[in-house]
Amino acid sequence: MPYIAEKNLDKCRHCGFCDEVACSSKYVGYSEECTGCGACSLACPYEAIQMIEIRNGKNISITVDGAIISVPERITVRKALEMCGHKVCEFPGEGDLFVPCKTGGCWSCAVLVNGELRPGCVTAVKEGMNINTRPEVTPKRPVHGWMGHAVGGVGTPWKLKKSCGFIETACFTCGCNFQCPQCQNWTSTYNGKEIALTPREAALLMSDARRSYRVDRMAISGGECTLNRKWLIEYLRELKKQNPDKNARFHVDTNGSILTPDYLDELVEAGMTDIGIDLKSLELDTFAHITGVKNKELAKKYLETAWNAVKYIVDNYSEKIFIGIGIPYNKYLISCEEIENVGEKIRTIDEQVQVCVLDYRPAFRRLYIQRPEYEEMVNVWKILSGTGLKTVICQTVKGHIGPEL
Repeated sequence: MPYIAEKNLDKCRHCGFCDEVACSSKYVGYSEECTGCGACSLACPYEAIQMIEIRNGKNISITVDGAIISVPERITVRKALEMCGHKVCEFPGEGDLFVPCKTGGCWSCAVLVNGELRPGCVTAVKEGMNINTRPEVTPKRPVHGWMGHAVGGVGTPWKLKKSCGFIETACFTCGCNFQCPQCQNWTSTYNGKEIALTPREAALLMSDARRSYRVDRMAISGGECTLNRKWLIEYLRELKKQNPDKNARFHVDTNGSILTPDYLDELVEAGMTDIGIDLKSLELDTFAHITGVKNKELAKKYLETAWNAVKYIVDNYSEKIFIGIGIPYNKYLISCEEIENVGEKIRTIDEQVQVCVLDYRPAFRRLYIQRPEYEEMVNVWKILSGTGLKTVICQTVKGHIGPEL
């Protein structure tokens, strides 16, 4: 049955984010255009939007890959494709329609709609619509940011983090396969209205940013930048073409959840020189708590894939690719005991690898948590260093602390 979004005015804080960024219609509750996609409900920081089932007996005709089918009106293209036999998946290769973000941010589920590339998860079906699910076209993805960065990310070498001034430029892709309640980049994660760019358009903007900030490192993050594989590979190839000098560094910051060995090989071939993989935990329950991934089977697959990606890079590309590993810390989310176990496992992979601990702070739907005190982060540094790891960095309220502590 079709659904529409409805605001709970008792919870709503009138921040405007849902209407301005996350809604595919004019505004949340505008029933004439609401597709029932649920993006606004996922994006609301106050959980003030619910999806209400509506009764609708009217069907419309659309064409999918040359076949005319009848579907209910007021549903998304993604839902219509499911109804006509397409298998939707949240892990690549497990279906023929990869829909990881569900908010129109990653465009992994993009199909040709009346000749125009559109994300299936938030695009409404219309009478007479023509859909091509196998388009041979240039991929697109919403990207924004294009900023100078003075600290860098998880995949930025520690020696550079101690420098003054900008050390790299960064851009942020929209959409993520996680729904972390404490997401600090939620305005990127749930942004479905940013202009979608081709890989070449994004590479040109990044190259211009590099020249403006006079740096050699160019980072792409998110959201989750790896979701749209075809787009990211073409972006890196184009970026390398635009920056052929030996000083150029191409940095990918990722949660690592879908980085299978063949994907990593392709990233390296495309030009990636640095990677930061943000491991959320060691235990499955902790991972689900931090990421908001409720399907335990899917969460397990994401967690194992990220850990395997770290080992694969270390085992196969340690001489060619710089790798940094991110770990979150906040006592409300993960224990010091698990942090130590994480450190022990990383040490068995490579004791020399750079490990950066991020002090998770109040954000998005977890405004009630407190940012870790400086002394807490020093203790975390001591715990991880005590496992035998040689390069441990901790983000703190006083800046980063590193191996020389």
